[in-house]
Amino acid sequence: MLQRIAIRQQQQQAAGLLRRRVLTEQRLPGQDAQNIMPRTVQRQGRILVDFAGNDYLGLSFHPQVIAAQQQALQRYGCGSTASPLVSGYSEAHALLEQQLCRLSGHEAALLLPSGFAGNSALLKTLFSAADTVIADKLIHASMIDALKDHQVKLRRFPHNNLDAAAKLLARFPGSALVTESVFSMDGDSAPLTALAALCQQFDSPLIIDDAHGFLLSDSLTVQPFARLVTFGKALGGQGAAILGARALIDFLAANAREYIYSTALAPASCAGVTQALQLAASGHLQQRLKQNIELFRQECQRLGIRLMPSATAIQPLLLGSSERVMQVAGELLQQGFLVGAIRPPTVPQGQGRLRITLSASHQPTQLQALATAIRECCDAG
Repeated sequence: MLQRIAIRQQQQQAAGLLRRRVLTEQRLPGQDAQNIMPRTVQRQGRILVDFAGNDYLGLSFHPQVIAAQQQALQRYGCGSTASPLVSGYSEAHALLEQQLCRLSGHEAALLLPSGFAGNSALLKTLFSAADTVIADKLIHASMIDALKDHQVKLRRFPHNNLDAAAKLLARFPGSALVTESVFSMDGDSAPLTALAALCQQFDSPLIIDDAHGFLLSDSLTVQPFARLVTFGKALGGQGAAILGARALIDFLAANAREYIYSTALAPASCAGVTQALQLAASGHLQQRLKQNIELFRQECQRLGIRLMPSATAIQPLLLGSSERVMQVAGELLQQGFLVGAIRPPTVPQGQGRLRITLSASHQPTQLQALATAIRECCDAG
């Protein structure tokens, strides 16, 4: 088995696709006047501006979030110690679920350890080999894996193609349609209002993976059959939730293996996310993020950098080959910028890219400096 592993690793290394963990430490510098933490990390002794993480609203180090989590640690301890159906469901879990429902308009919520577990729990519990599910071509790997694991008939339409989606819904009436609100690699948004209308026309349940759009886009203007939200992006925490009707959530709680056989989220983590939700509800952090997105795109346009079309915090720069992606990412690292280097199989062959993620916590000077560094690295190549 170790020989097989070694051969596989060598093959990935030769193709420029080998992934390795690198120790990265979050830094805790001083706050600005709005309690926003500048996005910097430390890696191998070097201070880097973080344009790779998904802390879109800068809440992971917000003092009120940290204080809420510290207080909950004193009350609940470090972990829940059991699955929710045994003894791991606490008031902290219930309060977070209630807050999620108030903000989203859904009747009930179910907390999971991660977005991957959430999509798996939802789709594996709802569907079987007898079902057909219609999905956007670019849905997340967690959804694809869950459907394939249960041998669900998966019919995928070209990305955001409404005509193709309508044809599949007509061909397979009553089948669920699955999409993301904001797509994690391209940074563009799904036409949720039009998709919801199609699903209503064909009596098909709509399921939205709202991991990258929750509280950041207009996704809440649509009320789907089920919505997955994650806490590790806009809310700066950990975990995820499935939102939907009370009947759906009660069914999942009683039948989803990922929920039944997993230790519940730490109550202190839930308390931190609850506080983050309250801060995000005001909207001022989203406004600051929007300003940063506009500034970065304007600066890139001024410098002749052709970003992919995206109005979200995810700003991809298509570079092509994996070698080119790693080269430019490495050069940016040398200049003090950490960016996501995305290669196959996460994206198709020939579509390697830098995935630049912006935050409300980034300073204008950091955005301008990154754009300048990208221009220099691309010119040098």
